[in-house]
Amino acid sequence: MIGGSIGMACKCSVERRCVIYSNNLKEFCFDKERRKFNRKNLRNVSTIPIFKRSFSRWRFVSGRSCILSMDVREKSRSNLFESSKHKRVPIYVMMPIDSFGIDTSGTPRIRKIKALTISLKALKLAGVHGIAVEVWWGVVERFFPQAYNWSLYEQLFKLVSEMGLKLQVALSFHSNAHISSRVQGVSLPQWIIEIGRHNKDIYYRDQKGFPNADYLTLGVDNIPLFSGRTALQCYEDFIHSFANKFDSLMGTIIEEVCVGLGPSGELRYPAHPLQDGRWQFPGIGAFQCYDKYMMEDLRAVAWQEGKPDWANAGPPNAGDYNSVPTDVPFFEEGEGSFLSDYGHFFLEWYSDRLLRHADAILEITASLLKKYQENEQNPVRLVAKIGLLYWWYQTVSHPAELTAGYYNTAFRDGYDLLTSMLARHGAALQLSCFEMLDDETPQTFLCSPESLLQQIRTTSKKRVVELTGRNTHERFDEAGLKQIHSNCYDSQAEAVRSFTYFRMNDKIFRVENWNNFVPFVRMMSTDL
Repeated sequence: MIGGSIGMACKCSVERRCVIYSNNLKEFCFDKERRKFNRKNLRNVSTIPIFKRSFSRWRFVSGRSCILSMDVREKSRSNLFESSKHKRVPIYVMMPIDSFGIDTSGTPRIRKIKALTISLKALKLAGVHGIAVEVWWGVVERFFPQAYNWSLYEQLFKLVSEMGLKLQVALSFHSNAHISSRVQGVSLPQWIIEIGRHNKDIYYRDQKGFPNADYLTLGVDNIPLFSGRTALQCYEDFIHSFANKFDSLMGTIIEEVCVGLGPSGELRYPAHPLQDGRWQFPGIGAFQCYDKYMMEDLRAVAWQEGKPDWANAGPPNAGDYNSVPTDVPFFEEGEGSFLSDYGHFFLEWYSDRLLRHADAILEITASLLKKYQENEQNPVRLVAKIGLLYWWYQTVSHPAELTAGYYNTAFRDGYDLLTSMLARHGAALQLSCFEMLDDETPQTFLCSPESLLQQIRTTSKKRVVELTGRNTHERFDEAGLKQIHSNCYDSQAEAVRSFTYFRMNDKIFRVENWNNFVPFVRMMSTDL
């Protein structure tokens, strides 16, 4: 999830009125949704049958746009995960964001190692199972291609294991250099940045041409722009070096490997760039497909479909980062909207390319980690992360999800193909927002983190995909910790396999917070 996205939201004067359910409007939407065209270059998709959901009310916003609120609390009868329902949920605590720095010689160093050691001991005594550590591409392969320096992580992993804690490792191919003005973040490797100075199209671009330098565009996955290597080959070489370096820890100390798939490590487009000020909650975000490599791909697919008019750009009427759905024709009904033939074509292409990106990286990772995953005594869990874009979820179009690359609408399950792909690689799915309640979100913006979480849980269960969880915002209060526990032990589903608390800092050790956190950890660490 995007850190800090909920923030402080001011109230707006958007008018909302409940109206009577309209069968005619439903038929109109579905006639538009089910128009066919040749999709030989795109994946088939699954839809959510209208009669399997209970529609509680229709809404009109500003008297024009039909907005739908759905009840997605489906009761699954599957017993596939019955054995995990009452198991304890191991807690990993994410390392502090400022736990290390780069000294004047360019060497990464652990900061405040004595204070970190004391903190790790305290967490161990509290019952925490392990520590989550981001392993940064921009630290290990910082200066030159394939010149890997693992010294920081050798020291850190040794310290963690000596405290009797396990490791969840997040292989991070993104940058967090813009996350805060107060903290020195981690950029992409310096040699990648140098290439980007001469070719900004190695990054995602929005419709105005602005690049986002936090992650390489998936358009360069198979193009040898990086000292003779493609982006996928860079990721593969890094993962291979990691597995070789820490072979002796795999399965015994390193229990989970979460592979980065996009911004913040999540499989999504950088459609909501909070850090540079372009986006603020609850904006719908902006499509990120305007680098020359993605546009070349779009052009080729459009011509193959016999639609040259669709070849040169994304939707022209899709608003901007901070638009709301009522201002944007593409996210309403009508000609050229997300329900049109063009809308189908573009959104399937946009989401399909994201899935192909994840499929390729997970295939590489699963192949390199296969012997560890299949170790019956000490298996390593492969994990992928996605973001939960929960604002505007109760609209028909789900615009915040669409711009991020999740083709999920009121009529289409956008997470079915995603979980099917994860299942092929034996990968678990990490979900955020475990601490969030619908009642705590601004209803003016039709938020529903609980419904979105439940939808993905239902789809994951159908595809037999394990889940792990994490929080999006720091919560030390009893209500927030209780909601995390409730989501980890869903009465209608399997318990999640682990939970990552985001993240360690001085607040967690304050007496009033520690007195809530320790009982929470011990409750999660006890078989029910």
